Amino acid sequence: MREVVIAGVGQTPVGEHWELSLRSLAHRALSAARKDAGDMRPEALYIGNLLAPVLSHQANLGSLVAGNSGLEGIEAVTVEAGEASGAGALRVGYLAVASGLIDCALVLGVEKYTDAVGPQTEAAVSQVLDMDYEGMQGLTPSGLAGLVAQRYLYETGAPRSALMPLALIAHENGAGNPNAMYRKAIKPAVYENAEVTADPLNMFDIAPYADGAAAVLLTTPEKLSDAQRDRAVRVTGSAVSIDTLALHDRRDPLAFEAARRAAAAACAQAGVLPGEMDLFETWDSSSIYALLTLEAVGLAPRGEAWKLAQAGEFSLRGRMPILTLGGNKARGYPLGAAGVYQVVEAALQLRGEAGANQIPGAKRALTLALGGPASTAIAHVLER
Repeated sequence: MREVVIAGVGQTPVGEHWELSLRSLAHRALSAARKDAGDMRPEALYIGNLLAPVLSHQANLGSLVAGNSGLEGIEAVTVEAGEASGAGALRVGYLAVASGLIDCALVLGVEKYTDAVGPQTEAAVSQVLDMDYEGMQGLTPSGLAGLVAQRYLYETGAPRSALMPLALIAHENGAGNPNAMYRKAIKPAVYENAEVTADPLNMFDIAPYADGAAAVLLTTPEKLSDAQRDRAVRVTGSAVSIDTLALHDRRDPLAFEAARRAAAAACAQAGVLPGEMDLFETWDSSSIYALLTLEAVGLAPRGEAWKLAQAGEFSLRGRMPILTLGGNKARGYPLGAAGVYQVVEAALQLRGEAGANQIPGAKRALTLALGGPASTAIAHVLER
């Protein structure tokens, strides 16, 4: 296996881009990543997307996006892994370059949630659940997260306020991200008075669905100039693991085993432990999932991640910074593109280009993307 590096990154601001099409969002992110990498031309394009065939009525994104971005003739396909589709595309791009079959690959995560409105959008997102036993009964991803949170509070005896630190961390960090959807920190009183949306989760516990596109260009160090190598970020670990699609089929709904296995495998490949990271871009489609992933990867004992969060362990200047540029909650949640946003943000930290949110001396990062309630978990280790 060859060494793989991220030579370029690009992203669009996350938000409600009513004026932009899916192909336009994709082009902006791809162009930015290629420019950042010195205008390298890729041999392949791997796209992570969840909703385009349903909400945009557009499949065959490989041909659409490549053709619209002046990349006719290259290999181009779409990868689908629920909300972790972007991370899945990165996994495919990593394997293509590491294997030696391709020297340069572009990875894109793109989502255009606002191509539809109303109940149709929630029904489309609910496809990530088990349709026969969950979706058909009216359960949504947010509703399922609420049930998981109820179970967590019951089993641990934690108070309702246990969920609050994750939202506070996300919004405080999002304030320093120029591409974030929400760029304002919130106070505890604001959180406590927010409307409950999926009991016990309120509006600050659930990430807002949004539009966005992010891209990374993968290659080998040999293809870079000396100046480019100085900014390159190595991908030293990559792993995928799955669990049952339906939560009720698991022996323990609070044990995110797929997240544990994926993070452990990626870290083992890199020769490090999760606790040796300088930052962890965890998955906060809901605050309860962020808590459970912290516990799954071993950064907190079971049932106690909320206590460490309250103590400031996971803040930007804490022992293990998380959601360093706002996470899904404050940056915005472009679903199938979110896994690539995580990697772009981690790469910016390692390159020392995270602006006001820069973690001093950051050299190593772990990213973890989830499809559903950790039905699919995809982890990557990045190093400078």
